[in-house]
Amino acid sequence: MTADITVAEPIAAASAAPISADIAIVGGGLAGSLAAAVLARAGHRVALVDKRAVHPDEFRVEKIGGQQLEMFRRLGFTDALAKAGCGYDRVLNVREGKVVDVSVSQAYGLPYADLVAMARSQLPDPSSLIVDEVTAVGCSDDIQRLELASGRSIEARLVVLATGMAGALGYKLGIKRRVLAERHSVSFGFTIARRDGAPFDFEALTCYGERTADGIDYLSLFPVRAGMRANLFMFRDPADPVMRDLRRDTEATLLRLLPRLQPFLGDFRVTDRVQNWVMDLSVVEGHLQPGIVLIGDAFQTNCPAAGTGVARLLVDVERLCTEYAPRWLVTEGMSREKIAEFYSDRDKIAADQQSLKMARFRQALTSRNDISWDFRRRLHFLRRGLAHRVDQMRPGWLARVRSALRA
Repeated sequence: MTADITVAEPIAAASAAPISADIAIVGGGLAGSLAAAVLARAGHRVALVDKRAVHPDEFRVEKIGGQQLEMFRRLGFTDALAKAGCGYDRVLNVREGKVVDVSVSQAYGLPYADLVAMARSQLPDPSSLIVDEVTAVGCSDDIQRLELASGRSIEARLVVLATGMAGALGYKLGIKRRVLAERHSVSFGFTIARRDGAPFDFEALTCYGERTADGIDYLSLFPVRAGMRANLFMFRDPADPVMRDLRRDTEATLLRLLPRLQPFLGDFRVTDRVQNWVMDLSVVEGHLQPGIVLIGDAFQTNCPAAGTGVARLLVDVERLCTEYAPRWLVTEGMSREKIAEFYSDRDKIAADQQSLKMARFRQALTSRNDISWDFRRRLHFLRRGLAHRVDQMRPGWLARVRSALRA
């Protein structure tokens, strides 16, 4: 895998026997690549199909931390993640120019393409990745057949759609996407550095928005190999002129929106291309079909600001690849009743619901300016600030209390 290439020249379909697999995974982003590695390491014959041998540089997930790390550990990716990412464990959280609190927990920053490459590197057999494009899927209660752009085909007992928000294949199968909130959030990604070349005075920093009219949830700054990465999350009309300003004059616009950020950054500059992403909240319908299952964004999209997308994706991968798919393969058939077990899984449902709940909460906490939400917003940050002061006076006390309450 040395180049970002697409499929080879078409071959005569009749001249090649179908590729045989237990499970065919369509889409080699994070969800598909993780699922392929987990299943292949468990001894299943896996065919991971993606148009590119090397995933392109695009703005998606760029940091892994908190509960996500425990899930990566359970799936067996901790060492590979630590090697690929840039580790940090202290985040300075500020609002209105004041420190709210300091988060202390392990996290890793890395470009999405590197995260996907890490997952693919865990495939026991690199030939499991088939660089091609799936043009059609035929599903049944028994064997599924995938037609490829090159003229080849794949026969598998189970098909996993991990195609993200690309819905062409799903549409052909009668699977449709229902939008719950159009243009729900806007995210920006770019890398910064101090003009004098000196390091920043923080390991990582989160700066929360100051005014509801600005629609800024928070700016997250964290280290990656290339420097200090910035992720800005907003709830604002993507057509607003400020979006153009953020792309064209990022430094000045950022300080206009977060004026009390300047003392923390000093004189800084943007060092690479500014990328942005507009996200709808959506779920699919018509997905319960024999022989095929959807995971990650192919099933439900998330709000990037809520930070639940990777956790939800990992729940999908863990439950499907360690619980359901192995059990389905030891008995005949791949009926609709089998597939329904995954969609009815309590952990999956809880993760999906929590993701939507947090998306709506972050939007309301950021943008609502009525008395009720103004009070909740003040209380939210006051509670965090008080907890931080208590923890400074009695280090570890709050952690022990929280641990006892969870027990």
